[in-house]
Amino acid sequence: MSTSHLKKQIILKKNEERRILAGHPWSFSNEVRETKGDPVIGDVVELVAASGLSLGIGFYNPHSLITFRLLSSHIEEIDFSFMLKRVSQAVTLRKTVYPESECYRLVHSESDFLPGLIIDKYNDYISIQTYSYGMDARLPLICDVIEELLHPKGIVERNESALRALEGLTQKKGVLRGTISNTTIVEHGLRYVVNALEGQKTGFFLDQRENRATIGRFSKGAAVLDCFCNYGGFALNAARSGAASVLGIDSSEEAITNATTNATLNDLKNVRFERADVFERLKQLHTTSERFDLIVLDPPSFTKSKKNVQTARKGYKELHSSAFGLLKKDGVVLSASCSHHITPDVFLEIIADSAVRAGKRLQLLDWRGAGPDHPTLPCMPETRYLKFGAFRLI
Repeated sequence: MSTSHLKKQIILKKNEERRILAGHPWSFSNEVRETKGDPVIGDVVELVAASGLSLGIGFYNPHSLITFRLLSSHIEEIDFSFMLKRVSQAVTLRKTVYPESECYRLVHSESDFLPGLIIDKYNDYISIQTYSYGMDARLPLICDVIEELLHPKGIVERNESALRALEGLTQKKGVLRGTISNTTIVEHGLRYVVNALEGQKTGFFLDQRENRATIGRFSKGAAVLDCFCNYGGFALNAARSGAASVLGIDSSEEAITNATTNATLNDLKNVRFERADVFERLKQLHTTSERFDLIVLDPPSFTKSKKNVQTARKGYKELHSSAFGLLKKDGVVLSASCSHHITPDVFLEIIADSAVRAGKRLQLLDWRGAGPDHPTLPCMPETRYLKFGAFRLI
């Protein structure tokens, strides 16, 4: 790394450069000794160790716990050429891992070395989320790059996450460029109607793409219950794979409407969807004779911060204990957690404890994360947020 020479700088306290040198792209507010050059929120600044060693450049936010987000280990302009190069590298990766697809996570934030930027592609439509102040301030530049590379029909922003408040950003949603309409994406031979401006997250849960395909090996002849079914991804894969019956449950009326539409689109008759609170519906099912060979648990994040981990643990335990009580002998549960504050060890512990409480023995049959269009950084645990396991109870 070069010696420092950018005018706007963050100077770290002694020994606080170790995380950056190990490959993690963040520096926190309590690690900063001083700033130079009067940087303001959203500026590109140079990060400098107490020794004077230049550690690279990145976005500055004095109002966030994450004060610095690394963009480059070198001093360079963060301009159109820089963004074009980074997004082009991301496009090349996606075309390599999904050469036949026009639907994928195009940019995965820090994992694609574009901190705080999410870009999803649904055929000719692009959905953007920005979680860093610096990236949000450069939305027009990002749209210019996307139009140069992909020539989409429309670009939207889906900046409705409460996490934006941590960066001092408001929630917003809307069309940035072009126009938006429904489009039909294809995943593992199944078709789904998606609108990038509607639905949860950016329109579809792309991170479960590979995991949805795994349900087929457990589905033939099975009675299947898909909890938090959203647009029906797991349910439709089970139905297509020969399930005897599939019931999908979600509290969102929009999700149930879209899941039903997708079932019709794929001419699947052995699946139905109900709008209900999953926890309450599971309690109701306990009072009936209906039992299942296969249950999918894919809830939304139970916690966005460390302070709510204990509450989240209780929620996961209640969910798994209730589901385990509805399984037939030798039944299988496919379970996911998208809360990065719930570590893999903690998630496995919760599931194992729930099995013991249900008087069951547990076998782990499969363990996965997100698909290759959601790469992770080995030195950054925060990027390994998704846990997905197949568990057999005997």
